[in-house]
Amino acid sequence: MKKLVMSLLATALIGTGAAMAQEADLNTKDSYRFVIIPKVVHPWFDKVNDGAQQAAAAIKALTGADVQIDYSAPQQADVVQQNQILESAIATRPDGIAIDLLDASGNRASLEEAVGQEIPVTIFDSVPPEGMELTSIGNDFCEQAKIAARRLVELLGGEGDVAIMMGVPSAPNHAIRAECHQEVFDEHPGINVVATGIDNDDIETAQKQAAAIMQAHPNLKGWVACDAAGPIGIGQAIQEAGKVGEVLLVGLDDLPEMLQLIRDGVADSSSSTKPEMQGYWSVMTMWQKALGIETPKYIDTGIAVITQDDV
Repeated sequence: MKKLVMSLLATALIGTGAAMAQEADLNTKDSYRFVIIPKVVHPWFDKVNDGAQQAAAAIKALTGADVQIDYSAPQQADVVQQNQILESAIATRPDGIAIDLLDASGNRASLEEAVGQEIPVTIFDSVPPEGMELTSIGNDFCEQAKIAARRLVELLGGEGDVAIMMGVPSAPNHAIRAECHQEVFDEHPGINVVATGIDNDDIETAQKQAAAIMQAHPNLKGWVACDAAGPIGIGQAIQEAGKVGEVLLVGLDDLPEMLQLIRDGVADSSSSTKPEMQGYWSVMTMWQKALGIETPKYIDTGIAVITQDDV
């Protein structure tokens, strides 16, 4: 019955949507091409791409228009590489570009070029450069970090040495999380941040950083992270050091490796973004802009808290 109702609703929406488009004189086309530019090659962004493909299929079902998603990721978390991809995309005149910024100031000139050429731009998993009125899609990065930090403080009973894995420090969302982790820890005199690592959103780098920090600080009791790769590398380092249960980890995001760390008791929990939803709404906002429709300044996809009880 549910499938039947959804099928009837979709059929009605197709007809209604086509009629509304004609009446509103929207800039409809038979096909669209949208570009997705993440921070780096990474399984988290593969989930973003999955959501983008779902949106493309939805637009096709609703309107009959073909939607092509060009997913182009830098091999390293390097703003120069990302800008080269962005500028190459601009040259092809797509119907929209969605990008996760590596450096708001470093990306700014290329973003202004895209806007100047009237290419719709959406920011996902980040915040726009100051003064640029671009739709952004994500979640409250500060609250996400505070959820994780508060949970770690509670697990430690308000006392102990902790460390923060910072991800890519120039990335707006990673920097916000690092700052808000620190704010929570500063509220508790018994919590001492003894080290910070920089993994550049790479699991192997996070593992090496975490191992070195735990060796240098044998009394370390807990970890939080600012990126999706960080807690996976931290978890691996905890396992390799034989410190499961001794060093606590509150992770970030919902990659399969992160979920397994929770199942195995290596990590207590994770404060997670919703990457598929970010990809979906990135495409939907680019499509709306291509039609000539104004889009919201910000779309909040929410935060999921994952524990052993619901993993």
